[in-house]
Amino acid sequence: MREYLLTILVAALVSYVLTPAVRRFAVWFGAQAVPRDRDVHVIPTPRLGGLAMFGGMVAALVVATGLPQMRQVLQDGDITVAKALLISGGLIVLVGIADDRWEVDALTKFAGQVAAAGIFIMQGIQIYVIPLPNGESLSLPPAYGVPLTVFVVVATINAVNFIDGLDGLAAGVVGIAALALFSYAYMLSKANGMTTLTSATLTAAVLFGICAGFLPHNFSPARIFMGDTGSMLIGLLLSASTIMLTGQFDPAVLSNGLFPFWVPLLLVPAVAAVPFMDMLLAVWRRTNQGRSPFSPDKQHLHHRLLQLGHSTRRAVLIMYFWVGLLASGLVGLAVFDAAWITLGVTLLVAVGGVVLVLAGPGRGRRRRKDASGPGDTGDGAEPAARTKMPV
Repeated sequence: MREYLLTILVAALVSYVLTPAVRRFAVWFGAQAVPRDRDVHVIPTPRLGGLAMFGGMVAALVVATGLPQMRQVLQDGDITVAKALLISGGLIVLVGIADDRWEVDALTKFAGQVAAAGIFIMQGIQIYVIPLPNGESLSLPPAYGVPLTVFVVVATINAVNFIDGLDGLAAGVVGIAALALFSYAYMLSKANGMTTLTSATLTAAVLFGICAGFLPHNFSPARIFMGDTGSMLIGLLLSASTIMLTGQFDPAVLSNGLFPFWVPLLLVPAVAAVPFMDMLLAVWRRTNQGRSPFSPDKQHLHHRLLQLGHSTRRAVLIMYFWVGLLASGLVGLAVFDAAWITLGVTLLVAVGGVVLVLAGPGRGRRRRKDASGPGDTGDGAEPAARTKMPV
C-alpha cells in the first residue's frame, strides 16, 4: 500500500502544482473556452488543464518504476504498460491540445483515439478473455479481442468527454471511478492471498491522483478547464485500468463466487452510467432530429439538473453521489460476503438520494416565490444568476 500511496501523492501534487503554470500558458497560447449559448460560464476560461494532468501521470510513473517492489512487478511481464501509457497518453494529449486551441473536427479526434487504442494493443494491453455465466473464461482470438479493445477505449474516452460540461464534473466522476477500481483490485487481491502490486491497480492509483490534484483548480468556480486534452486522457487511463483488470482474477481462487470476475466489466459501465447514458441519449436525440451525433446542444443531463433549480455545485455533487453509490455498491458486492446487506444499504441510500434531488429545488423555488412581491414571479434574478460563473 505504501507504494500506491506515494504514487497517488506524487500524481496529485505534480498535477496541482503544474496547473497554475498551464493556466498561464493556455492564456498566452490562446486556448480559452469562449462562452457559447449552451455553456454555463460567461467569461473566457483557459483550457489545457489536461496538460498538467499528463505531467502528474508522467511523474507518478517515473516514481513508481523507481520503487524496488513495483519495478520488480513491472519487470515480471508488464514492462510495456508504462511505455504504452506514456506513448498513447502523449498522442491523446497532442490531439487534445490541437482541439483546445483550434477545434479540430470529430473525425480527427476519433482517429487519434483509435490510434491510442492501437498503441495499447501493440504493447499488450488488450482484452484476452471474458467471463462466461458457467464460471469459465472464454479466450478471445485477435479477430474479436482487438476490435473489442478498440471499442472499450473509444467508448470510454467519449463518455468522459460528453460529461465534461460542468465545473469539476469529469474530474470528480472519473476520480471516483478510479478509486473504485483501485479498491476493488487491491482488496480482492488481499482477501484471496494474491499480490496487490499490479499494473492495473497502479494505473487506477495514478488516475485517481491526477484527478484529485486537478480538481481544486477545476471545482466551481473553475479557474481552468481540463479541455479535451484532459477528458480524453483520463478516459484513456480509465479504459486501460479496466482492460487490464479484465480476466486478472481466476474464478477458481475467488472466495466470493463468480461475481467478482465480472466486476471489471461492470464497474466502469456502472460508475460511468451517467456519462454513457447521457452519450447514448444525445446520439439518439440528435440523429432523431436529423443532425450529426457530434453536434452540440444544451440538453445534457447536467443541463437538465440546472433547469430543475439546482446550482452548479449542487448538480455536480448530485452526480458525484450517484457515481459513488453505484461504485461502492459493486465493490461491496465483490469484496464482502453479505450481499443482501450491501444491496439493502445501497437501495436505501438511493431512495434517500432521489428524495433529496427532487425535493430540494422545489423547496428552494417555493421559498423564493414566497419571498417575492406581488406581480413578481420570484425567478427573475435566479435564472440569470445561474447563467454566470458561480462565485
